[in-house]
Parts: sequence; structure tokens; C-alpha cells
Amino acid sequence: MFKKSLALIMMGALSISLLSGCGGGGKTAAAAPAETKETAAAPAEEAKSAGGDASDNLTKSLAVDVSTLKSSDNQPLLLATETKEIPERPEDPKALPEEDPLHWYDLEYSGWSAEKVNIPKSPADGAAGKKVTLIVHGDHPYVTAYINGAQKVADAYGMELNVMSPNFNVDVQNQLVDQAINAKPDMIIEIPTDAKVAVQQFRKINQAGIPLIGANTLPEDEGMKYVIGWAGPDDWGQMRMLAKTFAEKMNYEGGYTIAQHAPGGSPYFSRTYGIVTELKKIAPKMKLLDAQAPGFEAEKTMQLTSDWITKFGPELKGIMAADDSAQQIGINEACKNANREDIIRIAAGNSKVGMDSVKAGTVTAITYQSAEADGAVVTKMAADWFNGVEVEPVRYLPKHIITKDDVDQYNNPPQW
Repeated sequence: MFKKSLALIMMGALSISLLSGCGGGGKTAAAAPAETKETAAAPAEEAKSAGGDASDNLTKSLAVDVSTLKSSDNQPLLLATETKEIPERPEDPKALPEEDPLHWYDLEYSGWSAEKVNIPKSPADGAAGKKVTLIVHGDHPYVTAYINGAQKVADAYGMELNVMSPNFNVDVQNQLVDQAINAKPDMIIEIPTDAKVAVQQFRKINQAGIPLIGANTLPEDEGMKYVIGWAGPDDWGQMRMLAKTFAEKMNYEGGYTIAQHAPGGSPYFSRTYGIVTELKKIAPKMKLLDAQAPGFEAEKTMQLTSDWITKFGPELKGIMAADDSAQQIGINEACKNANREDIIRIAAGNSKVGMDSVKAGTVTAITYQSAEADGAVVTKMAADWFNGVEVEPVRYLPKHIITKDDVDQYNNPPQW
């Protein structure tokens, strides 16, 4: 997705292919239904006026129907959640080679088996009037759309949403966590900037007694002990689907490179090793030539791509981009300048740049990841919890690969 990015989500009628299992003999983890009630929506203003009657406030909150809300691309805002096969954890995942998908077990399956610690009990008094602080990881067009989706659901339930951004600076995010704790909101939702540092941040929020939900990017598995739940994209699953399309287009052979996501965050790992591990399995003749993180600037990515073209020459057959916007602009420009339009290109995300590139034929495939649904699903999880509805440990956005065949469906207009 973008700088550190990136996997929030659910509910609605959208015919998207379901996630394929990750190994046999595993247990199936299922996400919650899109809606807990199928009644007419109570206006946010009416819900806010519930006053001191908790029972009345809860009744009105449970009556809110967000299933009819739309994203700015005219797709349902809340998409149908998916299931995921959870294999048995190896005794020591890190002892396995990096090209083995189970090496990354504790990142990919973060949260499914965590033993929760000090999780507050739901007040079960309704979502209306609740103050929620959303700490994002940075400033990016995807995040802007993400916040729009979160705000739509917050408005529907009458919740007050306060957004804070560290602009991808983990030290600043640590400060924002402290500020949020001192403000004592009814809940904090956080998109981690760094998977490892997130464990400390989540523990601090948990110890302060403030309900916490994780979002979009994953913490290391230990951090999931401290959250009510997590909502976002199944980035590892998406990358496997994208890798299959990549391999098919490249005839299952040839050299490729990866323009990586920002180091430290979970998309850095999923959008590198989700691709690498899948190609190792299905296309062993494909060879990873190089992987670097150029940031999210078109010019730097263009220079990196130009260097790859010069260094690897005809051996370079394909390029994967962790971001289909600024990175993709740089990649496309470098390929054009070098007269290497033959290079197969794929990317994560579905920005206007990415979708226009698919439509023009310069990019073969991109992942469908609704930014607004990403923000909406985690806010819906928060509302469910306030309403006393049991929430599952993880909610995944649905997965889909966009190609020239269906790009117009999602580019109508693009969300960002």
C-alpha cells in the first residue's frame, strides 16, 4: 500500500473470490457477519440524544443499519468478511528458511491464538456518544480515504472520532499514544507504524485500561494479547493471489525484482515474502534478483528501476511494487525511458494511478483493497463492542485481483 503501509474490512454483497487455505490440517477461523441487526438506521442525531438512559441508547445503537452505506467508488462500504485456514504453528518458525511460508507464521497469523490480557469488559450501553481516538500511521492518500470510511461509520452510530497522525515516524507515534492515553477516550484504534514497537504501544494502552483495537497493519503476535480485536486486509493472502497471476503472466520463469514497502511495518514483510514464498512453491524457475525499499516517491523509485534495468538487462522480466501509486509512476516511467515495456508489472493497491495503468495495459494486475472499507470495518468493530456484541479476534477484508477485465468496476470513480 504505501509507506508502511497497510488488512480493515467486511460486509456487503460483493462477488469476490474467497481466500484459499494456507496448508492442510488447519483450523478454520471465521470472521463475524457484516451486520448484527437488519433494521432501519436510526439517525446519528437521534442516537446521540439518548441522554442518560443506557438501555435506550443501546436499543438505538443496535438499530443502526450501516449495510446500505457506499464508498466513494460506489461499492458497498462494508464488505463481506472472509475465513482463513490457520495451520498448526511450527515449534520454531524462525528456524525455517525465509522462503518457507511458515517462517513468517507469527506475522501472518498474528492474533488468532493470542491469550488476551486485561481486556476491558464491554459496557454494552450503546455506541452513540462514545469518543474514539484513531491513531493512523502516516499521511497518504490511502489513509485519507481510510479516515473517510471510518468517519462514515462513526457518524452513523453517533460516535466522536478524533484522528491523530505521526506521518510514519515511530517516535512521534509513541508520543501520540501517550497523548491519547492522557485524553482518556472510550476507545483507541491504532494502525501500527512498526510491528515490533507496536507491542510496547499496545501494552501501554492496555495497562491504562483503555479499550484498544488494532487496525490495517499487524503488530508482532505478542501485541495481539492486548487488543479486543484487529481488523484489516489479509495482506499475505492477497500477495499469494497476486503472485499466481504474476507467475502465469511470466510463464513461470524469469528474473523479477520487488519495490518494497516501508521497512518495519507488516506490509514490508507480507508484500515481500508473501510473493517470494508463493513463487518459490509454484514457480521455482522464477528468480528474485533484488528487493529494495525506495520509499513512496516516484523519482526515487524511477531511479531504482532504471538501475535494475541497467544491472540485470534482459534477465529482468518482471517487477512487483508494494505501492501502486507513486512507486508505480516511477516504475512505469523508467520502463518507458529504457524502452522496456516488455517488463511484466504487478502491484499492491488500487489507486487511480494503479487502475489507470491496468486499463492502459502497462500493469498486468493489482490487488483490490478498499481503503474506505478498511476504515469502516474497524470502526464497525468498535461499535459492535460498545453495543455488547461479541467480536472475533480478527476481521479480514475480502481479497480480489483486479485485471483489465474488471478494472472499470472499481475505477468508478477511484477512492484515491
